[in-house]
Amino acid sequence: MTQTASAAAELTLDSAREIRQQFATDIAIERTRLLYQGSWVPTLFMLLNGAACAYLLWAPPSRVLLSGWLIWLVLLAVLRLLQVRAFNTAPPSSQVQAHWRRNFLFGAGASGLTLAFAAIALVPADVFYQQALVYGLIAAAILSASVAYAVSLSAFLTFALPCLLPSVAYLLLSEHSLQRGWGMLGGILLLTLLVVAWQVNRLLQRSLLQRFQNQALIGRLQHARQRAETLNGELEREVEQRRWAEGELRTAHAELEMRVAERTLELDDATHALSKSQARLALALEASELGLWDWNLQSDEVHHSQLKEIFGLEPEAVQAMLRDLKPRLHPDDLPLLRRTLVEHMKGRSDGYQIEYRVKHADGHWVWVEDRGRAVERDAQGRVLRMLGTRRTITARKQQEEQQRLAATVFEAASEGIVILDPNYRLLAVNQAFSQVTGYRQEEVLGKSVASLIGSRDTRHQYQLIRLELERGDRWQGELIETRKNGELYPQLLQLNVVRDARGLVSHIVGFFADLSSRREAEERLRYLSHYDELTGLANRSLFKNRLHEASQRSRQSGRSLALLHVDLDRFKWLNDSLGHEVADQLLRQMSRRLTQAVPEADCIARLSGDEFAVLLDSYGSLSTLARMASRLLAKLRLPMTVGGQELVVSASLGISLLPDNAREISTLVSQADMAMQHAKHLGGNTFQFFTDNLQACTLERLQLETQLRKAIDEQQLEVFYQPKLCLADDSLNAAEALVRWRHPERGMVPPGDFIGLAEETGLIAPIGEFVLRRACQQARAWQLQGLAQIRVSVNLSVHQLRQGKLTSLVRQVLDETGLAPQFLELELTESQLLDNVESVISTFQQLRDLGVKLAIDDFGTGYSSLSYLKRFPVDYVKIDQTFIRDLALGGEDAAITRAIIVMAHSLELKVVAEGVETQAQMDFLKAQQCDEIQGYLISRPVPAEQFAQLLRDQTRAP
Repeated sequence: MTQTASAAAELTLDSAREIRQQFATDIAIERTRLLYQGSWVPTLFMLLNGAACAYLLWAPPSRVLLSGWLIWLVLLAVLRLLQVRAFNTAPPSSQVQAHWRRNFLFGAGASGLTLAFAAIALVPADVFYQQALVYGLIAAAILSASVAYAVSLSAFLTFALPCLLPSVAYLLLSEHSLQRGWGMLGGILLLTLLVVAWQVNRLLQRSLLQRFQNQALIGRLQHARQRAETLNGELEREVEQRRWAEGELRTAHAELEMRVAERTLELDDATHALSKSQARLALALEASELGLWDWNLQSDEVHHSQLKEIFGLEPEAVQAMLRDLKPRLHPDDLPLLRRTLVEHMKGRSDGYQIEYRVKHADGHWVWVEDRGRAVERDAQGRVLRMLGTRRTITARKQQEEQQRLAATVFEAASEGIVILDPNYRLLAVNQAFSQVTGYRQEEVLGKSVASLIGSRDTRHQYQLIRLELERGDRWQGELIETRKNGELYPQLLQLNVVRDARGLVSHIVGFFADLSSRREAEERLRYLSHYDELTGLANRSLFKNRLHEASQRSRQSGRSLALLHVDLDRFKWLNDSLGHEVADQLLRQMSRRLTQAVPEADCIARLSGDEFAVLLDSYGSLSTLARMASRLLAKLRLPMTVGGQELVVSASLGISLLPDNAREISTLVSQADMAMQHAKHLGGNTFQFFTDNLQACTLERLQLETQLRKAIDEQQLEVFYQPKLCLADDSLNAAEALVRWRHPERGMVPPGDFIGLAEETGLIAPIGEFVLRRACQQARAWQLQGLAQIRVSVNLSVHQLRQGKLTSLVRQVLDETGLAPQFLELELTESQLLDNVESVISTFQQLRDLGVKLAIDDFGTGYSSLSYLKRFPVDYVKIDQTFIRDLALGGEDAAITRAIIVMAHSLELKVVAEGVETQAQMDFLKAQQCDEIQGYLISRPVPAEQFAQLLRDQTRAP
């Protein structure tokens, strides 16, 4: 028996291995069918997108390459469509061959390389709108193909990797920052598609495996049922034969005396037939997987068959019912089993029948169905013996659990689900169906789908859907459906035909979803993609489209096109001072004013934070355009109340014309920006037309910025020192450190040519750090040379204050150079003090605590009040040279200078006058008890060696 069990186990393992291999083969074949079925749309979509890309990129320089690529694309698409058609017309026995899959993978790889070639070789590197459109079309084709090919990871990777990896690598390695951005977007697209393909493939694998397992299980169950029915028929025949044999035995007994010898022979034949019948009965029981049990309740002895097959136990392991089998019963089933058994023993039921769980020898629980009957009782009616059968029903229980879970999922699904019969009558609907349509289940069950359709067009569309299902067994699309209350709503519907083993339609399963929320979100997204959410004006994307359309009309009609670039003056300062909420209110009011001031504009757009663009398709003359620009600036400059405060905000406006100034759109935009920037440099609240001279100045400015950056890196900057004279003893006691630029080709560049540029570009921060470090090093070097212990002043910029690390920088420089803090003086202009007053006071206090001297430069030009001046912890006040230049007794400048000196002394501050060029100016300042002076009368700014000579001359002087 052990050998039989081993052979059965090996047979089971071989069978399981063959089933798994068959599953793998079926899944692979099904994936190939799904790949061919889903490749129609991506191939056509790629062909259409390729034609669209060719149209967008059609230009003389690339016509030959573009034509060759387009011809290859059409040829490839036609070959792939013919391949799909050949696969669909091939018989199922031919579709399982491996060459279909290899051909598909080759076509997918060729398609990916074709799209990659377009992205790399055909798209221009400097035209953004063409890049956006062409990359968008290519990305749409990639997405369409990737979703269709995700049913097979090999097909997806064969298409996606040749398509995206070369393109992404090329774009990331490009010299253009715009293309590198596209490359990063392509990398994100590749990673996203990999995740989506992996998820779709995993879900499809699980679905196909479950489907084939269910089909195999159903087949095995049907086969087992047929075998059981066959064996039952044989059992009945054997029982009839046994009855016939018993009849023959009784007949033979009646004729015993007459035919003893013959009767003996017949009895032998009957015995032999009975033995065969019993053997067949045993085979029938074994085939039906029923185990027989015989329980002697007096001795608790029990005999089993099929014990190994059901419980995995050897027969000798279960000799007594209560001792050996009861401990293996599931605790939750034991009360019910005991109650059912007692009911039968008491005669309250004809038979004993129950389902319960028993622990298998392997440790898992198996469900069994137990049937039995009391066959022997004593005089008092107590049961002495019971007989019965037992079989395993674990598979049936698992199937019931799966059906229960399926029913739960059916009802809990968020999508509406309907099950139809072949005549399209509703057999079942879930709760989501009622929630979406408004129909209760009892209102629609048994009705035809056509009876629920009120629109003639929709009914006609359903007829087309039925024809499509007859051809393809699946349909998916969007419909406009009607709820019970008559409300129309967009619906995404998917119908799948379910066929039985004979290939006939047994059911039609439909899944649908209400797309109302998605449509609203799409409309909202479409609005946000073209309009600015804050102001309601057109955004940059819509502006570019309108500008392109206007340029097309301008070229066709010959009319001029004007572009106005508007930028609000000092908006960043307002944003930082008043907060983002007030700034947003300001932008909304400015947008309304723009719309009201220029109603004839073809498009008004918000390009960025405080930048706007106005597009005029036809403007008449330049004088008309100038009057309109003046009117617009005046309208914007009117006072407004925002956040409880009255504000006056001006704007700078740049104007460029097409075709007068530019022939291309990109040039028109850049020229308008140049004109706006020039208006900014002129102080704002004005407009400027673009001119060739303005472009030349802008280019020169850009070149100067590049050269200045190079000068910082190559140490072309130098520090000059202008001495300060102490009027109390006529000694040189201080010097102001001033940066100079010695250009290798242009020579000495005036500070006025690059200091302002450095302020605008942020280069003033590294320049300021260089001057601070070099001045401290030089002052310490003079001290070590024994010349003099003078104080060096270094000018600060507002950028250094805003960075928030000025104090740590000064401390670090002083530590590195060894200069005592009292010999360092830092100067900040009066107008810069008023920018973020509290932060400046905090920084100045930290520097004052270090021992560094502080000075206010250009005093008298910043309109600061005495209350502010009193709060700043400074040591020196420098009178601006504009008051010193026209200094004369009795003049206004003399009165102002005298007042500044008196005021500073009253605050215990020292006064430095700059720009002193004449002896009369020096005599006046000395008479007014000014503390220090500097200017050309004393010395021009000189290099460190020349300044050291001045110190030596002062030391030798008597």
